[in-house]
Amino acid sequence: MLIKSSSALRNDYDSLVKLAHEKAEPIYITRNGEGEMVFLPIEMYEKREAEIKLLQQLIAAERNRLAGSPTFTTSALRFELEEIYNE
Repeated sequence: MLIKSSSALRNDYDSLVKLAHEKAEPIYITRNGEGEMVFLPIEMYEKREAEIKLLQQLIAAERNRLAGSPTFTTSALRFELEEIYNE
């Protein structure tokens, strides 16, 4: 875990950008010794957001399955899609 002060962010932004890219992990920014924010490359942020979205979709699908929504085997789904494609 990388921890830097807010003054490091203010005074040495370029080196923090380089460090965040090199280490490929978030940098925790503190103010007066307390955590305040997280600094990370936009690619990492977008990847995390995509992972969260996927997890939300998986949780929703599992809730639907547990609630009794119909499920399909791979072969049944393939058959249905082939029928749609052939029409």
